[in-house]
Amino acid sequence: MRRSIEDLRTFYGEPAGTLARRLLARRLEDAWGEATNSDVLGIGYATPWLDAFVGARRVVAAMPGGQGVEPWPSVGRNRTVLVDERRLPFAAGSFDRILLIHALEEADDAAGLLQEAVRALSPAGRIILVAAARGGMWSRVEATPFGHGRPFTRRQLEQLVRGAGLEPTAWSQTLYVPPWGPLLPFADGFEQVGRRLMPGGAGVILLEATRRAYARVHPGSAVAASTVLNPGFAPHPASRNRRGGT
Repeated sequence: MRRSIEDLRTFYGEPAGTLARRLLARRLEDAWGEATNSDVLGIGYATPWLDAFVGARRVVAAMPGGQGVEPWPSVGRNRTVLVDERRLPFAAGSFDRILLIHALEEADDAAGLLQEAVRALSPAGRIILVAAARGGMWSRVEATPFGHGRPFTRRQLEQLVRGAGLEPTAWSQTLYVPPWGPLLPFADGFEQVGRRLMPGGAGVILLEATRRAYARVHPGSAVAASTVLNPGFAPHPASRNRRGGT
């Protein structure tokens, strides 16, 4: 069962949620910047980060039915839609950038949800999966939305995207600080030390992937294999040979 929209909104109004929002925003900016002239889709609960894509041509937030939906943005025309995660209401190839966050961990069928996201991805598009890390503290604390559902290792995310016809191109991690109030002010220090000394201790993994081929997209169709290189989180390229979330 997914966390409700009320639970998610409450969390991101608290100190731990504010910190998570800031640190994840830093990683997304490293990867995509403002996504200028791109059509951007957020799946799950992505609205805390979608405002950053000020240069995008179009931004849409798709929220799963089990979670609920909230109006966004606070000013102007609403750009959120309540969706069935098994059948997204978008034409094939509609989006250049797709961000999945608070989407995979509690999905009834994570592979099926990702297949639908890939169907909506343009041939040269880029997708980022953000998921709770199995080895991190945040997946063990139920007071955060990262502590619900299934956490992932890096290898599991790579297998998931390859099964959907994508190729991992880059990855990153964040939220090394334990989700305990007294330690949150020291998060930036934990980030610096964690990347060097505790690579398996991050709370969240971000994995970017692209299509393996520039191919005509048909609803529900497979994609042929021909690698497209498009690094997003340099200097951490994805690799077939490294395991886990390190």
